[in-house]
Amino acid sequence: MTPSNAAIYQAQTCTPESLRILAAYLELALDEGESVVLMRIGAHVRSVYIGDPSASLEDLRDEGVVQAGQADEILALTRIGLNRITADSQQYRFLRSVRYIADRQVVVFTPT
Repeated sequence: MTPSNAAIYQAQTCTPESLRILAAYLELALDEGESVVLMRIGAHVRSVYIGDPSASLEDLRDEGVVQAGQADEILALTRIGLNRITADSQQYRFLRSVRYIADRQVVVFTPT
């Protein structure tokens, strides 16, 4: 989280829904030793995949979609590099990175 976003997030009394969504996907990735891949597929939704981001798109497991507004908030509350968040009193540590899969830029969240 950037310092300004971190201050906003820490001042809240409850976990933002966007971070709950990210936490649920991080749990799936942790269970399989994989990463969460967030890909833009249109103006209103983002696809979410679990798998190895160095693999092809066909090798990633499709986990559904996230509304664009929620995805944007996830990106606003995290940053490139190492992140630590707390979602409903559970702490998560992950690396956020950017790469290309199938000629599309994706955001990758890798639990550490």
